[in-house]
Amino acid sequence: MSSPDQAHAAARIDLEAVERYLSAALPGFRGPLTAEKTPTGQSNPTFILKAGSGEYVLRRKPPGPLLKSAHQVDREFRVMRALKETDVPVPEALVLCEDESVVGTMFYVMNRVPGRIIFDPAVPGVSVEHRRAMYEDMNRVLAALHMVDHEAVGLGDFGRPGSYFARQLSRWTKQYRASETETIPDMEALIAWLEERVPADDSRTSIVHGDYRIDNLIYHPTEPRIVAVLDWELSTLGHPIADLAYQRMQGRLPPGEVGRGLAGVDRKALGIPSEDEYVEMYMRRVGLTSIPELTFATAFSFFRICAILQGVKKRGLDGNASNPEAAMRMGDKLPGMARLGIECIETEG
Repeated sequence: MSSPDQAHAAARIDLEAVERYLSAALPGFRGPLTAEKTPTGQSNPTFILKAGSGEYVLRRKPPGPLLKSAHQVDREFRVMRALKETDVPVPEALVLCEDESVVGTMFYVMNRVPGRIIFDPAVPGVSVEHRRAMYEDMNRVLAALHMVDHEAVGLGDFGRPGSYFARQLSRWTKQYRASETETIPDMEALIAWLEERVPADDSRTSIVHGDYRIDNLIYHPTEPRIVAVLDWELSTLGHPIADLAYQRMQGRLPPGEVGRGLAGVDRKALGIPSEDEYVEMYMRRVGLTSIPELTFATAFSFFRICAILQGVKKRGLDGNASNPEAAMRMGDKLPGMARLGIECIETEG
């Protein structure tokens, strides 16, 4: 078991080092600098920076041993830079520090976008019409992302085209095995089902966000429109239906801290589109008439969120999670998430 000092290393940052670095690397920056760690962001520790020149956000890799290909803050920086002039709203990515000697890990700084971050997808406190418009804009932005010409914006090498689900299944199975702490029968069954049913490659490729959900969006302070999409750590080139299926999966999760879902919620009464309505809205926007791989992609989304939760739990046990206590609570939800994945394939597969 890690010491308390190791366990909370992710919550600290060398302010003097950051201020020296930004004074030299970021035009117009001036101190004094203060930092406050956000309570969210289990993967990459995130800090709100306040300086004489304005407010910024710093995202860094966590300290300690990391799984291969995880916590790639440089990819987050790159994709936000590339999307700056598109219809996908993103924060302005200002500077990437690849020199780990500055604060111990790679980090980047972006501008802080004012607005609302919604943690409850039922969106309490707004009118039915406002809530409906918020979900319609979420759908619009997702479609806009998938229609971005990734070659034209300089992301032609941001991932390997084709065979997305096969590659992702292999990658996340390895990630899961690398952080596995116990045998979970439903996870074994889910992995076996997915391995037997990987859809044939249809060559569709787009930028995929990888974690597209309401709490990774910033809405305008008063209007039902998105002003920034956050948390691009899992973004890559891939099959666009992966993002849509992820949202479908998200809606089936239980409400609360870990699930942040809509299971059991009366969507119609709240003005939230039903699962089928949301899919149809997306299909109209991107010009599709059917999505044959949607069930597989949804089951895969359940599997992947379980693999992510297992990694979070392992980091909590190892003491290098961004928030060790929350990491353990999240990890404890893994068996229930795997069960939802099994229920998906039992009802649809």
